Amino acid sequence: MRHIFHICLASLFILLSPACGKKKKDNAPQAPKGAAAQPPMRVEGYVVKPESFQENVEVPGTIVSEDVAEIHPETSGRIVQLNVVEGKYVGKGTVLAKIYDGDLRAQLNKLQVQLALAQKTEERQAQLLKIQGISQQDYDISLLQVNSLKADIGILQTSIAKTVVRAPFSGKLGLNAIAPGSYVTPASVIAVINQTDNLKVDFTIPEKYTGQIKPGQLVTFKIEGSGKQMGAKVVATEANITENTRSLTVRASIMGSDPALIAGAFAKVQLSFDPDPNAILVPTQAVLPQARGKKVILYKGGKAIFADVITGNRDSARVQITDGIKAGDTVVITGLLSVRPEAKIQISKIVNN
Repeated sequence: MRHIFHICLASLFILLSPACGKKKKDNAPQAPKGAAAQPPMRVEGYVVKPESFQENVEVPGTIVSEDVAEIHPETSGRIVQLNVVEGKYVGKGTVLAKIYDGDLRAQLNKLQVQLALAQKTEERQAQLLKIQGISQQDYDISLLQVNSLKADIGILQTSIAKTVVRAPFSGKLGLNAIAPGSYVTPASVIAVINQTDNLKVDFTIPEKYTGQIKPGQLVTFKIEGSGKQMGAKVVATEANITENTRSLTVRASIMGSDPALIAGAFAKVQLSFDPDPNAILVPTQAVLPQARGKKVILYKGGKAIFADVITGNRDSARVQITDGIKAGDTVVITGLLSVRPEAKIQISKIVNN
C-alpha cells in the first residue's frame, strides 16, 4: 500500500513540473523590441545682445497753484461793500470788501480834536518852561498827553485799515462765499484766490527712481479732457520718502500757460530717464513666472537649461533682465510649456538674426 502511494506522488510531481515552469516563463518581463529614441523638440531662439534702452515711466500727478489762500477779514463787522467777482482775475492790493467803520472813525475824530488841544497846551508850556514859568515835570505831563493821544490815533487808524479787505497777491478769485450786508468775523471766508501765472505739477515716483530724478530735469504731462502735451521742469523734491507708499514727492514748474490748466486737476506725467547703453532685453513671452521668482529657458549644448532671472523694466514687447543671463546666451521663446528641464531641444530659427 505504501508503495502505491509513493508511485502516485511521483506521478503528480511530474505532471505539475512543466506547468510551473511555463507559468514562471510567462511571468518573466518582456524586453522592449525596437524602442526608438524620440527626436529633440524643435524650438525658436533669441540671441541675447546688449542694446540701448531708455526707460519711460507714467505716474499720476496734480496741478497745484504757486500760491492759494482763503481770504479772511481781520476784524468783525458788517460788509458794506463787496467787490468779489467770481472767476475774475484781480491784481495784488485790489479792494475786495469793506467792513463798516463808522464807529471807529468817530473815535478817531474825537482823538484828533483832543490831540489838537493837547498840542497847543504843550506849545504854551514849552514857552513857559524857557522862562522857568513852570516846572519841568509839568511840561513832561503835557508832552506825555500829546504822545499818548498820537499812539491812540495810530491804533484806531490800524483798526480802520483792517476793515478794508485786499487781495494778498495777483490771482483768480473763486466762488463768492458771502453777500453784502453779511456780518463777518475773522473766521469767515470771503473768497479763495489762486495764482494762475506760475502753476506747478506735483507727482510721486517709486523709491527705486529717486536717484534718477534731478532738479532741472524735463518732464511732460497731459490733463484730462485735453490731448495737448505740456512740459514742466523739476524744481524740487520732498526731503524724505513717504514711509507708507515708499515713494518720493516731486514738484515741477509748468512751462508756459494754458487756459485749460486749473489748480487741482489730475495729470498724467511721463518721465524719461537716461538710456542704459548695455541693457539686456528678451521678448516678454520668454519669461516664465514662478511661485518664487521668474525663469527663462536657455539653449546650452543641445539641452534646455532653466535659469532664474531678475527682471527690470519693460516696453510693449520686451522685458529687461538685470540678472541671470548674459550677452551671447540663446533664450528659448517657443514651446515653453512643453519643454522640460535638461530635455534635448533643437533650435529651428533665431528670430533676431
